[in-house]
Amino acid sequence: MTLRTERPPVRPRSGRRPLPPLIFLLVLAVAALAVWWYVIRQEKQQEEEQQAACETVEAAPPSLDPATVNLRVFNATDTPGLAQTVASALQERGFVVDEIANDSSGREVTGVGELRHGPRGTDAADYMRLVIPDIGDYPDTRATAQVDVVVGPEFTTLATPEAIAAALAPVEDAAAAC
Repeated sequence: MTLRTERPPVRPRSGRRPLPPLIFLLVLAVAALAVWWYVIRQEKQQEEEQQAACETVEAAPPSLDPATVNLRVFNATDTPGLAQTVASALQERGFVVDEIANDSSGREVTGVGELRHGPRGTDAADYMRLVIPDIGDYPDTRATAQVDVVVGPEFTTLATPEAIAAALAPVEDAAAAC
């Protein structure tokens, strides 16, 4: 005799697998990975841009008040009175010129000229490179912040105040981003 239970008999599996839900979950996972990859890449790009802006600010010449820059202007050319002309132009722009003379160092100066300065005069020399474009650099061991502007044979003119302001403008923009 067979006893019947109240449960219906178990039907055999039909052999169907839940393929559509698995495909949906797989597509959802790939989409989530793509979004995360995009977000991480964007974040890394923003960090690189900010770091580049900060490096620009660090490497930029300082914006100094010309009245705080003490200069000595020397003529290293055969043109008489060139040091006086350059010194007058620098004084008109507010620079403090302590001495005007011919270069007696014995160094051969080529090109536009050179800036001679000690470690304390590095910021002033960096600023003077904006005022006198393409001028060379000759660091020495002096203890003062004074900078020697040695005018060379290829010197033509000082940079315009507009050109100096334009050179400093990207630095101010970068400082805002940093």
